[in-house]
Amino acid sequence: MVKHLPPAVKQLLTLRNPQPRPAPPLSRLNAVLASTFQDAKAKKAERGWLTLATCTLLTANAPPTIGHLYRFTTRSDPDHAETRRGLAEALDKAALMRESALKSCIFVGVPRTILSLASLHEAIEDDVRQGLRKTSKRTVTTENVEEIVARGQALWASIYEPHAEKLYNKLGSYHPDFITFIIQAYGTVLAPMPGGDAEQGNLSRALGSVVGTACLRAEGGVGPQLTSHVFGLLKARNTEGMSEEDYWLATDEGTEWVIRTVDTILDVVKPELGDGSAAQAKL
Repeated sequence: MVKHLPPAVKQLLTLRNPQPRPAPPLSRLNAVLASTFQDAKAKKAERGWLTLATCTLLTANAPPTIGHLYRFTTRSDPDHAETRRGLAEALDKAALMRESALKSCIFVGVPRTILSLASLHEAIEDDVRQGLRKTSKRTVTTENVEEIVARGQALWASIYEPHAEKLYNKLGSYHPDFITFIIQAYGTVLAPMPGGDAEQGNLSRALGSVVGTACLRAEGGVGPQLTSHVFGLLKARNTEGMSEEDYWLATDEGTEWVIRTVDTILDVVKPELGDGSAAQAKL
């Protein structure tokens, strides 16, 4: 049994930036969170803001910022635990952040999701941790597999029509198991859970597209995929029974706001990307 890394291998693992990105100065992080939150509040898009902020920080791979975001959004003063507001609010926001992070793994992978979920788990208080769901709602069984695949196919069509079939066949031609994996992942993770608002932390169809848009915008270098999921957000306006916030997020104005807000946060967390000039351009 191998218990220790060979010294040469251990040394190699210290090279090429193995550590995640450090958090920016808290004064700058607090300032951008405060300004973007106040903007979201004025637009009645607080859940959209918390979703996109979680996904932007996760994708930037600065895990400590996820814990700080939780403290920021649940306390009057992020530095003082005694200023936390009620348990129900903290539980709702922790569940929304946790679900947003889970869906992010579809777009930017498992490793960053692990690091960010760990930061969130460390930041939440014991009473919130006790109140979060402990059992999986996504276990695949012989009884539910057809339902999950159908849910994945429906979400795929909702995002990619009128090109859904063409794209399905194209990705399947790259590897026959690739498109199967994607549809199953859409059905189990990316699609809203069937229980609607009764399911803790459940993200709507529109908020699922906010996840994809935020992750891919923050990731950079994946323009075609970003464009597809921006279209997916715009098409979410056709979903039945939408909340007023979800409908606004799926409008032209709301979608533009999502992208610009991701850019504003990213300019603080990853300033080497530029001065935000892209966010000032007319989309």
